Amino acid sequence: MKKLLSFFIIVYLFSNCTIQEPQKDYPIQSVSSNNVELTDNFWSKRIATNNDVTIPYCFEKCEETSRISNFEVAGGLKKGVFEGIRYNDSDVFKIMEGAAYSLQQNYDSELDKYLDDLIAKVAAAQEDDGYLYTIRTIKGDSALTEREGNKRWKEVRNHSHELYNMGHMYEAAVTHFNATGKTTFLDIAIKSANLIESVYGPEKRHDAPGHQEIEIGLSKLYRATGEKKYLDLAKFFLDERGKSDIRDYESQSQWENGAYWQDHKPVVEQDEAVGHAVRAVYMYSGMADVAALTGNQEYMNAINKIWENVVGKKYYITGGIGAMYGGEAFGENYQLPNRAYNETCAAIANVFWNHRMFLMNGESKYIDVLERTLYNGMLSGISFEGNTFFYPNVLEFDGEDNFNQGAPERKPWFNCSCCPSNISRFIPAVPNYIYAQSEDEIYANLFMASKTKFNLNKNNFTIEQETKYPWEGNVKFIISAEKPVDFIFKIRVPGWAQNQPVPSDLYSYIDENSNEVMLFVNDESHPFEIRNGYISIQKNWNDGDFVELILPMQARQVIPNENVKEIAGKVAIERGPIVYCAEQIDNNDEVLTKNISTESNFTPNFVASELQGVVKLVSDDGFTLVPYYAWSHRGLGEMAVWFNSDK
Repeated sequence: MKKLLSFFIIVYLFSNCTIQEPQKDYPIQSVSSNNVELTDNFWSKRIATNNDVTIPYCFEKCEETSRISNFEVAGGLKKGVFEGIRYNDSDVFKIMEGAAYSLQQNYDSELDKYLDDLIAKVAAAQEDDGYLYTIRTIKGDSALTEREGNKRWKEVRNHSHELYNMGHMYEAAVTHFNATGKTTFLDIAIKSANLIESVYGPEKRHDAPGHQEIEIGLSKLYRATGEKKYLDLAKFFLDERGKSDIRDYESQSQWENGAYWQDHKPVVEQDEAVGHAVRAVYMYSGMADVAALTGNQEYMNAINKIWENVVGKKYYITGGIGAMYGGEAFGENYQLPNRAYNETCAAIANVFWNHRMFLMNGESKYIDVLERTLYNGMLSGISFEGNTFFYPNVLEFDGEDNFNQGAPERKPWFNCSCCPSNISRFIPAVPNYIYAQSEDEIYANLFMASKTKFNLNKNNFTIEQETKYPWEGNVKFIISAEKPVDFIFKIRVPGWAQNQPVPSDLYSYIDENSNEVMLFVNDESHPFEIRNGYISIQKNWNDGDFVELILPMQARQVIPNENVKEIAGKVAIERGPIVYCAEQIDNNDEVLTKNISTESNFTPNFVASELQGVVKLVSDDGFTLVPYYAWSHRGLGEMAVWFNSDK
């Protein structure tokens, strides 16, 4: 059955496109989650909850809030009016993408049918020429506000989100196609993209999309179909930026020059992260994709500079980005207040961007950033139950502040619910980040108990990972192969294990780690050196060969760069990839005024009965810390990541 399905997929692709030459792409490729059997105690729970609770819950909320009904009304399947916000279509698409990832890993006939029915509703809502924007189809131009776009494409450069919605739809359609082999959703995406390509281009309409995303979607659509016009269109939209003087922009106070939309300079001249954080990082991800697919070095030069700016001056210890509530935006250099915005969507986008930077360059510093964001700034955005969410992710809480879109704790939904829907598609994709490979190299990037299938130079083999990471630093890799297989095994040594919390001088440890990284191959100590963050082992691997990596896992005190004024003189505590915080429920003293001595020692204690099983840290004087991602599960009270220090 699988062989027959693959045959029809190939026939479909070659009947709908002509590939003139092999596609360029990233020199390193991610190993698909389709090849990963995840057994990891930490992430398996999260992915199961996302599958069993978050995705059904988000679809249910989309039904309650008429997000799905809007497609039915637009398609003439029922009578009604448009309800909600112009960009609500995108939430449905993101959840559909998450559902497709879940189908790929754990087939569910009911979910498959639900998606088929939903795709039929989306198809009905699509106009004959390929246009898909339910608010316009239902209301008609005359009833739309200027912000909604009272004429097709009129507000693309500001707020209409017509192209933003389509970018998420293309991503979802390609994921659904890859997961199921069905072309129903992909056909809708192709019809839409063909329309937009007929409208936009060098000799056609010119605009810089106000909310970037379609650039990523078009690149994925190009990969799926081989139609170069989609890649050309992605590049066109990127190259349109930097012409804010000819745009009719709505005033955004300090961003009147177009910086809020990253339209203040051509993309190849940008060197600092500015404006709305999610828009910006989606754009950087799109630039990386286009650079990989076209060989455009100017794009890479620009996002390399921007990456240095973010990681060196605009990056939180928890992995969050986008400091400012005003505009959901990046602040000035070193402007990192504890009442941070740090939108959950921005953390997810930061993972996307850093993964692409790694695939292009093969350096572990990008995975260091990805991992910090993954375990801290992203994961804090959703509860253990899977049905309440943080939109912003603050580093300090007084027990009362309604920082979370009007609430002091996680909420079950938002009027603008980009974050819950984004989480629903991101979490089932986490296994995609564990391994990557090039022609003769296997990269082990993340440490999760799993069994993964590989094909390298026509050799099939598996690598099984045994680990209790992130609580313990021992990781064992076991090779299973029918015949010897020759490859370079590149195992990442995280920056935190090399006395560097982040790949810049933005944060540092107060003292050197006295414990060393150790490596064993088949039970024998193995000499190694670390290059670009990796240990490289080249050998002819036999069935049953194994490698053991031992990482030092003691608690460390972190101090900020002196230029970060808000937390000057303070310390944070982390252990391995996990950043810790203190909550009032664990401590008699007020945590916001707690003083931590540089001489304090923190003892790790695994507590299986609390917070789904965590390692708590307890200081000499009884001060208790829990992982930052786990806060706000036990009632209201003060919380802090940074503490006064006697240094």
